[in-house]
Amino acid sequence: MVVDLKKILAAVSPSVYCDASPDETGVKLSDKVAKIVRTQGYVEAAKVAKLISPTYLDVSETLEMESPFSLKGLKSPLEMHSLEYDAPSQSLESVYFWLLDYATREYDDVEKIVDNFVSSAGSGHFSELGKRATAMQEEAMKIFGTINTIIKSIINIIYELKELRSRLELYDDLRSKDKNTRDGARLALKQLWMDSVDIKRGNTAIKLMAQQFEYVTLIDAFMGIDKAEDVDKADLNERVKRIVKQRLTEFEIWVKESEKELRKRYEIEKIYLKSQVNSIKLYARWVKPYLKAAQQLEQRAAETADLVSVFNTTLFELALLAKKEYDVKRDVESGNLPKVFLKAKARKYYEVAIIELKFRSIPERIDARGGYGYRGRVKVEFIGCGLNEDELEAFKQAVDEDNLEDAYKVIAGATEESLEHLKTDIDELLGEVEQKKEEKKEENEDINPFSALFSLFKPAKKEPEERDISKGIEKDNDYEKVIRSQAILNARRRCADMYSSFKKSLGLVTA
Repeated sequence: MVVDLKKILAAVSPSVYCDASPDETGVKLSDKVAKIVRTQGYVEAAKVAKLISPTYLDVSETLEMESPFSLKGLKSPLEMHSLEYDAPSQSLESVYFWLLDYATREYDDVEKIVDNFVSSAGSGHFSELGKRATAMQEEAMKIFGTINTIIKSIINIIYELKELRSRLELYDDLRSKDKNTRDGARLALKQLWMDSVDIKRGNTAIKLMAQQFEYVTLIDAFMGIDKAEDVDKADLNERVKRIVKQRLTEFEIWVKESEKELRKRYEIEKIYLKSQVNSIKLYARWVKPYLKAAQQLEQRAAETADLVSVFNTTLFELALLAKKEYDVKRDVESGNLPKVFLKAKARKYYEVAIIELKFRSIPERIDARGGYGYRGRVKVEFIGCGLNEDELEAFKQAVDEDNLEDAYKVIAGATEESLEHLKTDIDELLGEVEQKKEEKKEENEDINPFSALFSLFKPAKKEPEERDISKGIEKDNDYEKVIRSQAILNARRRCADMYSSFKKSLGLVTA
């Protein structure tokens, strides 16, 4: 990772978790970080942020003896423990799953937020996983080739449907109650008939005959007279009258038959467009597992001096985020907090644990199918803190962005605008969008295939939130300060208990 989790934590809540030491100009680092968050975002702020140092606090005694309004949690908001040891006889998988199971029991929710690895170039593990990644990439590219072909087909169908729709609008205007609209549509259809149908007669076509002196009025007569029975009323010579009557009769037949055929073709093209749209959605589902597998097999862990090119070495970086909502009601019922806190305007606060694991392993093949076992050196860091719902959301977003989202943004950003135009056309042609004049009802399922396809490259769309956290998070009010302090104390106790239990599981001495 480019930015570590401790720095992200400091950037997300600089007033609580960022070091406040002033620089040479007297500006506090926490204030500087908060300013960068407002202008450049959390990831950039994390590059300069520094997590405060943990201080000792007897949490159990504080919870029992101290008043919540003393804000002891805010004065000492961080619990941190670290353990590093060699595990030559213990698989690294067992370490991870012990911590995962413990966190699952003690917290409401546990997420894996970091999962990176890197192998030395000369190791068999590097070669094996490289082959698997290549296979996944090749399968994905095959499907993408098919997807590109279908996209081209969809673009052509959209243009054809638009052209057909503009033609059909002329037939609709021909039945309009407005005389000017009817006349305009009839003239346009007559011109279309002369250019595309009558012109095939060759020398006897209206346009070519009108070039001869005796038929110079032919075009004007054909365009100006609407019905064959009205020809005799016009001041024309008999030869021109006969030709105009014949062509007007043919034109009326052509109008009726061509409208039927165009409407039939328009509906068939719409059905074909829908089938192509569904094909894109299907292929998007098929390609997703290959893209995800290829992404997971990328080697992204930070290289250190532990990684030597010709050694058989693999480094792992894993991180778990465990959270448990602080129960205000429980503290009110126990008498620690007054009842006014039940109705206080406050965000949700969570007792949070961040568990970082770093493994240095010598991978060993344990079966002929390519399975590996891992033994080596383990470093585990436990961090206990209290965060509100906005800070927790910002923290996870920053970790995601720092992990891999930049590469996906390049792909999605390069295509987003053009795909949005296609989406509008597809929705309109397939009749999935309601008229603007109508009241908005329940939103239909998004039938746009490109949404399904390119959602692979960016985070899932979330419902709009009431608070905008992209430029920083609102500071705690008086009620929230007390609630955060209590959440921090509980988080510190849970973190210390986890660390102690983990040491006991290893047979190590605990305080």
